[in-house]
Amino acid sequence: MSLEATTSNMAERAANASPLGKTLKFATAEGCIYLDGAGESNKVSNDDKDADCTVKMELQDLQNLLSGDLNPMTAFMTGKLKVEGDMSVAMKLQSLV
Repeated sequence: MSLEATTSNMAERAANASPLGKTLKFATAEGCIYLDGAGESNKVSNDDKDADCTVKMELQDLQNLLSGDLNPMTAFMTGKLKVEGDMSVAMKLQSLV
């Protein structure tokens, strides 16, 4: 699955989730997925902006996370998911998965 398809998948999930209240960026080698949840709804783009929390991981691992094949806590504990910034935002990741 491409970055664009993953972004689309994330946008669908984010639209159905409560606003995060912060910004979250997934940084992969293929590009970024930026989730702006600071407003009344979550907005997803491929912008490479500063975020309250940046999650660095491989695109395949992100896709596995979204499909349920990879548990967020397992990804964090095994180093497949690295968090920079506000850890409380990363904890809200489970609401999108």
